[in-house]
Amino acid sequence: MLLALAHTWPLVTAPATLSRTDSADGLLNQWILGWVAHALVTHPLALFDANIFFPEPRTLAFSEHLMVPALFSAPVFWLGGSPVLAYNLTLWIGLALTGWTTALVLHRWTGDWPAALMAGSLAAFNTDTLTRMAHIQAMHVEFLPLAMLALDDVLRRGARRDALRLGAWTALQMLCSGYLLVMTAMALVVGALMRVGEWTGARLRSRLPQLVVAAVVAGVVCAPFLFQYYRVQHDQGLTRSVDEVRLYSGVWQNFVATGARLHFETWNASLFRAANSAGFPGVLPWVFALVAVATGLAWRDARARMWLGIGVVGAALSFGPSLPGYALLYEAIPLLQGIRAVARFSLLPLLAVGVLAAFGLAWLRTRLQTDARSRRVAQALGIFAVVGVNVENARAPMAFVRFDGIPAVYAALAQAPDAVVAELPFPEPGRVAANAAAVQASTAHWRPLLNGYSGYTPKSYVDHYLAFQGFPDPSAVEALRRAGVTHIVVDVAKVPDAVAALQKVDGITLIASDARRRIYRIVGRTRSPNGP
Repeated sequence: MLLALAHTWPLVTAPATLSRTDSADGLLNQWILGWVAHALVTHPLALFDANIFFPEPRTLAFSEHLMVPALFSAPVFWLGGSPVLAYNLTLWIGLALTGWTTALVLHRWTGDWPAALMAGSLAAFNTDTLTRMAHIQAMHVEFLPLAMLALDDVLRRGARRDALRLGAWTALQMLCSGYLLVMTAMALVVGALMRVGEWTGARLRSRLPQLVVAAVVAGVVCAPFLFQYYRVQHDQGLTRSVDEVRLYSGVWQNFVATGARLHFETWNASLFRAANSAGFPGVLPWVFALVAVATGLAWRDARARMWLGIGVVGAALSFGPSLPGYALLYEAIPLLQGIRAVARFSLLPLLAVGVLAAFGLAWLRTRLQTDARSRRVAQALGIFAVVGVNVENARAPMAFVRFDGIPAVYAALAQAPDAVVAELPFPEPGRVAANAAAVQASTAHWRPLLNGYSGYTPKSYVDHYLAFQGFPDPSAVEALRRAGVTHIVVDVAKVPDAVAALQKVDGITLIASDARRRIYRIVGRTRSPNGP
């Protein structure tokens, strides 16, 4: 936790006001965390029927549901905390738990605490997490190491309790993120294939049933969530085409790009800007990982071999359609059809280098501990490795923006229980990210909102935009009525003529305002110059 606070400095100095609210994705994820907390205590069975993109159903499935991170943040919302405070606490929890569980597992595997702490630091505080502060899901990889530990136990012992652990940890990791669902499944399959001799042949009858039990447990837990995405895919046609995936595929620069200050400010800036996903773990991790490879430990040790395979496969998949045979995988594995930014598969080699580095460091320290003097050298090497990887990957002090709170004017909508809201001007579909602030603001009232932002824009939004684009013309106001809108939030800075125009329209009542926004209630019918 101390490392999480240090790596995100100065966030700890003002956790309720500093944030990445300058990012549309950051605002969206704050809304998702809030929506899950709200839905769990109001209408849990309608969790996916979120309030954005009204009147579309299952709009939470247009994005990632973030169920597990949302469980961490829910108490903050229930106690009246702001979306920013809830987000920041959940961010720290994810980073700390990811580092902690990785360290525990690597200590179990290597018996070396410095090596374990180095691996934990690399898993939590790397160039991927520290350049994606707006993506809360990227901070929560805490269950993947536990799932890999359980897989190792199943393959070695074949006990039912290990299979249940494997299923539970897998499900929890999959419920953190759709991308992590796919990566976790891939990691476990590759890990099992890298140790195929341990669950085939004479062991097949004892090991395969346990692997099936684990898969069933994970499948049963995740099925209700996956079903919602299946419905959206079926009803909305929400599928990422191969051509769309190609736009978000990895490039070779990803694996030498980092946002770490030490490298970025000396030699890496141009590579970082040319990449679309930073995946360079640092020089020290690579040195220790290559020790594991050069000594053959990366192949001899079954756990290290698992991660070697995972890293290679993850790196290959990150290239998406540029990888020969990816199109066949895309057709054969439906989960891949929901993944757009395949460059994020570079997280797996990033984690793999950290694990292999731990094995390499542990091997070196074991060889050094032959007498008192060499033991001191081994201790110094362990301290150097842990401190070194944290310094090498550091980005602090980070740049955040100040969040002054959701404008108090939105409280008027919270007092209107039957309100259906539209924020105007209504952004064109190509600029749907401009709705992110309105989506975050809806956490103050949770009323149905025609605006929305996600990785998918439904056709109804396009229809609304075409109908409302003439606002504040009477025809646009009438279109708002036909769409079921009862309240409008007008940004008068963007529509300066709206105030005077709306005064000429029947059934429009101002109910709240501040320096920038005016909230009106719409009733009745529009009066035209030629009569009603």
